[in-house]
Amino acid sequence: MEFTARQYRWRFPRPALVMGILNVTPDSFSDGGCFLDPERAVARGEELVAQGAEFIDIGGESTRPGAAPVDESEELRRVIPVVRALAAKTQAVISVDTRKAGVARAALDAGASVINDIEAHRTDPELWKTVAATGAGYVLMHMQGTPQTMQQDPHYEDVVQEVSAFFEERLLRLEEQGVRREQVLLDPGIGFGKTLAHNLSLLRGLGVISALKRPMLLGVSRKSFIGRLLGAEPDQRIGASVACALWAAEAGVTVFRVHDVAQTVQALRMREILNNQTNTR
Repeated sequence: MEFTARQYRWRFPRPALVMGILNVTPDSFSDGGCFLDPERAVARGEELVAQGAEFIDIGGESTRPGAAPVDESEELRRVIPVVRALAAKTQAVISVDTRKAGVARAALDAGASVINDIEAHRTDPELWKTVAATGAGYVLMHMQGTPQTMQQDPHYEDVVQEVSAFFEERLLRLEEQGVRREQVLLDPGIGFGKTLAHNLSLLRGLGVISALKRPMLLGVSRKSFIGRLLGAEPDQRIGASVACALWAAEAGVTVFRVHDVAQTVQALRMREILNNQTNTR
């Protein structure tokens, strides 16, 4: 099994990959407003790489529940200078968290190699055409509804089976648009149109999704379901976030999108040592 993103190629099984979160937004749930200044954002990206992140995921539009949409010009203003600077300064793979084809095109032109798309249920194929034409990596995420509506009343008969079926259908749609399966990571979308029970079911059912034979990305870092379970504020959810990462690694997840890179990398490397897995990258 492989994942390719432009000039990059990874073969699995292999040691886990960590994607550091870099939100250049005023309103993201955990770090909103911290890195709006491009210089601070670039410094934070370099810090995440030094801590062991092999990917930096840059987002210019918050997608937390209820977040207001951002127009394309503003998202470009926030994101592109940071993409360009980090692509020049680091060896990390640059990912951009966007729903907009125009932002995806500009980010790829500026040096990004992966598009992280929360709106993979889309009907407009323009973003997919951009991914196909450039050979970019693509994170195919499941979400029910939109950030404005997704937590109003999410409903599933069987969340694990329905998310798995969504991925199967989307992989076929992507192939029709010229996106090869090797370009795709699957993200079950923890917290995106799911209740607490749905999130726990998905975490317990990750093995079902791994049967699709595509690498999985998991984003649980500091999410609100942890707070509801343990009564912890976002900056107090690091231990639980790392625990979820270790659980998911046992189920076959290979890429972890996190705020707390150093702690996650250390835990994953220790797990690999104890399992007698190589830590050669």
